[in-house]
Amino acid sequence: MKLTHDMIERNQALLIVLVILVVAVGGLVEIVPLYFQKSVTEPVAGLKPYTPVQLTGRDVYIREGCYNCHSQMVRPFRAEVERYGHYSVAGEFVYDHPFQWGSKRTGPDLHRVGGRYSDEWHRIHLMNPRNVVPESNMPAYPWLARTPANVEDIEASMRALRVVGVPYSDKEIVEAKAQLKDKTEMDALIAYLQVLGTALKQKAN
Repeated sequence: MKLTHDMIERNQALLIVLVILVVAVGGLVEIVPLYFQKSVTEPVAGLKPYTPVQLTGRDVYIREGCYNCHSQMVRPFRAEVERYGHYSVAGEFVYDHPFQWGSKRTGPDLHRVGGRYSDEWHRIHLMNPRNVVPESNMPAYPWLARTPANVEDIEASMRALRVVGVPYSDKEIVEAKAQLKDKTEMDALIAYLQVLGTALKQKAN
Protein backbone atom coordinates (compact mmCIF):
# COMPACT_ATOMS: atom_id res chain seq x y z
CA MET A 1 0.00 0.00 0.00
CA LYS A 2 1.40 3.34 -1.03
CA LEU A 3 1.39 6.12 1.55
CA THR A 4 0.01 9.35 0.17
CA HIS A 5 -0.30 12.77 1.73
CA ASP A 6 -4.10 12.46 1.63
CA MET A 7 -4.03 9.08 3.37
CA ILE A 8 -1.79 10.35 6.17
CA GLU A 9 -4.00 13.37 6.79
CA ARG A 10 -7.16 11.25 6.99
CA ASN A 11 -5.69 8.60 9.31
CA GLN A 12 -5.13 10.28 12.69
CA ALA A 13 -3.36 7.33 14.28
CA LEU A 14 -0.92 7.08 11.38
CA LEU A 15 -0.32 10.84 11.47
CA ILE A 16 0.46 10.74 15.20
CA VAL A 17 2.88 7.83 14.76
CA LEU A 18 4.70 9.54 11.89
CA VAL A 19 4.94 12.87 13.76
CA ILE A 20 6.39 11.12 16.83
CA LEU A 21 8.86 9.25 14.60
CA VAL A 22 10.02 12.43 12.85
CA VAL A 23 10.39 14.35 16.13
CA ALA A 24 12.27 11.44 17.74
CA VAL A 25 14.73 11.12 14.86
CA GLY A 26 15.22 14.90 14.69
CA GLY A 27 15.77 15.08 18.43
CA LEU A 28 18.33 12.28 18.37
CA VAL A 29 20.24 13.89 15.53
CA GLU A 30 20.34 17.22 17.42
CA ILE A 31 20.96 16.00 20.97
CA VAL A 32 23.05 12.81 20.88
CA PRO A 33 26.17 14.37 19.26
CA LEU A 34 26.35 16.89 22.14
CA TYR A 35 27.18 14.09 24.57
CA PHE A 36 30.42 13.46 22.66
CA GLN A 37 31.61 17.08 22.45
CA LYS A 38 34.17 18.01 25.09
CA SER A 39 33.17 21.68 24.90
CA VAL A 40 29.73 20.69 26.19
CA THR A 41 30.56 17.94 28.69
CA GLU A 42 33.83 19.17 30.25
CA PRO A 43 34.20 22.23 32.51
CA VAL A 44 36.17 25.23 31.30
CA ALA A 45 39.58 25.72 32.88
CA GLY A 46 39.26 27.21 36.35
CA LEU A 47 35.63 26.22 36.90
CA LYS A 48 34.98 24.99 40.43
CA PRO A 49 31.82 23.51 41.96
CA TYR A 50 29.78 25.93 44.03
CA THR A 51 30.80 26.22 47.67
CA PRO A 52 28.10 25.37 50.23
CA VAL A 53 27.37 29.09 50.67
CA GLN A 54 27.14 29.70 46.91
CA LEU A 55 25.02 26.59 46.42
CA THR A 56 22.61 27.77 49.11
CA GLY A 57 22.49 31.18 47.44
CA ARG A 58 21.64 29.54 44.15
CA ASP A 59 18.72 27.78 45.82
CA VAL A 60 17.51 31.16 47.12
CA TYR A 61 17.94 32.65 43.64
CA ILE A 62 15.74 29.93 42.14
CA ARG A 63 13.20 29.97 44.99
CA GLU A 64 12.67 33.73 44.73
CA GLY A 65 12.19 33.51 40.96
CA CYS A 66 15.15 35.69 40.02
CA TYR A 67 15.58 33.64 36.84
CA ASN A 68 12.17 34.86 35.63
CA CYS A 69 13.63 38.31 34.95
CA HIS A 70 17.38 37.74 34.69
CA SER A 71 18.91 35.53 32.03
CA GLN A 72 22.30 33.89 32.51
CA MET A 73 23.00 33.43 28.81
CA VAL A 74 25.05 35.94 26.85
CA ARG A 75 24.33 35.07 23.24
CA PRO A 76 27.13 35.23 20.61
CA PHE A 77 25.97 38.50 19.04
CA ARG A 78 28.04 41.67 18.90
CA ALA A 79 25.51 43.75 20.85
CA GLU A 80 25.35 41.13 23.61
CA VAL A 81 29.11 40.68 23.90
CA GLU A 82 29.78 44.43 23.95
CA ARG A 83 27.23 44.94 26.72
CA TYR A 84 27.75 41.89 28.91
CA GLY A 85 31.14 40.39 28.03
CA HIS A 86 32.20 37.07 26.51
CA TYR A 87 29.30 34.96 25.26
CA SER A 88 28.24 32.01 27.40
CA VAL A 89 29.73 28.59 26.75
CA ALA A 90 28.34 25.24 27.91
CA GLY A 91 31.51 24.36 29.81
CA GLU A 92 30.75 27.11 32.33
CA PHE A 93 27.53 25.39 33.37
CA VAL A 94 28.65 21.77 33.71
CA TYR A 95 27.99 21.86 37.46
CA ASP A 96 24.60 23.63 37.19
CA HIS A 97 21.61 21.33 37.69
CA PRO A 98 19.46 22.73 36.21
CA PHE A 99 21.31 25.48 34.35
CA GLN A 100 19.79 28.96 34.26
CA TRP A 101 19.99 29.74 30.55
CA GLY A 102 17.11 31.67 29.05
CA SER A 103 16.28 34.71 26.94
CA LYS A 104 13.84 36.57 29.20
CA ARG A 105 15.31 39.87 30.30
CA THR A 106 13.02 42.10 32.27
CA GLY A 107 16.21 42.97 34.13
CA PRO A 108 19.85 42.87 32.97
CA ASP A 109 21.65 39.65 32.12
CA LEU A 110 23.46 38.35 35.20
CA HIS A 111 25.89 35.88 33.68
CA ARG A 112 28.93 38.17 33.96
CA VAL A 113 27.85 39.99 37.12
CA GLY A 114 30.43 38.24 39.33
CA GLY A 115 32.96 40.75 40.67
CA ARG A 116 31.38 43.69 38.87
CA TYR A 117 29.97 45.19 42.08
CA SER A 118 30.95 44.98 45.73
CA ASP A 119 29.14 42.82 48.28
CA GLU A 120 27.82 46.01 49.88
CA TRP A 121 26.36 47.20 46.55
CA HIS A 122 24.51 43.91 46.18
CA ARG A 123 23.28 44.16 49.78
CA ILE A 124 21.87 47.65 49.22
CA HIS A 125 20.40 46.56 45.89
CA LEU A 126 18.59 43.62 47.47
CA MET A 127 17.33 45.70 50.40
CA ASN A 128 15.96 48.42 48.09
CA PRO A 129 16.96 48.31 44.40
CA ARG A 130 16.04 51.97 43.81
CA ASN A 131 18.80 53.10 46.16
CA VAL A 132 21.37 52.15 43.53
CA VAL A 133 19.27 51.94 40.34
CA PRO A 134 16.54 54.62 40.51
CA GLU A 135 14.66 53.33 37.45
CA SER A 136 14.56 49.71 38.68
CA ASN A 137 11.19 47.94 38.94
CA MET A 138 12.67 45.01 40.86
CA PRO A 139 11.02 44.27 44.23
CA ALA A 140 13.02 44.51 47.45
CA TYR A 141 14.07 41.39 49.38
CA PRO A 142 14.74 42.68 52.92
CA TRP A 143 13.66 39.42 54.61
CA LEU A 144 16.69 37.65 53.15
CA ALA A 145 18.88 39.63 55.55
CA ARG A 146 16.85 38.33 58.50
CA THR A 147 16.47 34.71 57.41
CA PRO A 148 19.22 32.24 58.39
CA ALA A 149 20.68 30.20 55.54
CA ASN A 150 19.34 26.66 55.25
CA VAL A 151 21.90 24.50 57.03
CA GLU A 152 19.93 21.29 57.31
CA ASP A 153 19.60 20.46 53.60
CA ILE A 154 23.08 21.33 52.35
CA GLU A 155 24.69 17.92 52.85
CA ALA A 156 21.84 16.12 51.08
CA SER A 157 22.00 18.65 48.21
CA MET A 158 25.73 18.16 47.75
CA ARG A 159 25.40 14.36 47.84
CA ALA A 160 22.64 14.49 45.22
CA LEU A 161 24.76 16.74 43.00
CA ARG A 162 27.70 14.36 43.38
CA VAL A 163 25.52 11.58 41.95
CA VAL A 164 25.05 13.61 38.74
CA GLY A 165 28.73 14.40 38.37
CA VAL A 166 29.64 17.38 40.57
CA PRO A 167 32.98 16.43 42.19
CA TYR A 168 32.28 17.15 45.86
CA SER A 169 34.53 15.24 48.25
CA ASP A 170 33.38 13.63 51.50
CA LYS A 171 35.37 16.26 53.40
CA GLU A 172 33.64 19.14 51.60
CA ILE A 173 30.24 17.66 52.37
CA VAL A 174 31.05 17.10 56.05
CA GLU A 175 32.35 20.68 56.43
CA ALA A 176 29.41 22.26 54.58
CA LYS A 177 27.27 23.05 57.63
CA ALA A 178 30.14 24.83 59.35
CA GLN A 179 30.59 27.12 56.33
CA LEU A 180 26.94 28.13 56.50
CA LYS A 181 26.98 28.87 60.22
CA ASP A 182 25.77 32.41 61.02
CA LYS A 183 25.12 33.13 57.32
CA THR A 184 21.87 34.68 56.17
CA GLU A 185 20.08 33.94 52.92
CA MET A 186 21.22 37.34 51.68
CA ASP A 187 24.86 36.45 52.41
CA ALA A 188 24.42 33.23 50.44
CA LEU A 189 22.67 34.91 47.51
CA ILE A 190 25.40 37.56 47.25
CA ALA A 191 28.08 34.85 47.32
CA TYR A 192 26.29 33.13 44.43
CA LEU A 193 25.96 36.35 42.40
CA GLN A 194 29.64 37.15 42.94
CA VAL A 195 30.78 33.91 41.30
CA LEU A 196 28.60 34.12 38.17
CA GLY A 197 30.69 34.19 35.00
CA THR A 198 34.03 34.44 36.79
CA ALA A 199 35.54 31.16 35.52
CA LEU A 200 35.84 32.41 31.93
CA LYS A 201 37.15 35.78 33.13
CA GLN A 202 39.93 34.00 35.03
CA LYS A 203 40.72 31.91 31.96
CA ALA A 204 41.00 35.08 29.82
CA ASN A 205 43.32 36.70 32.35
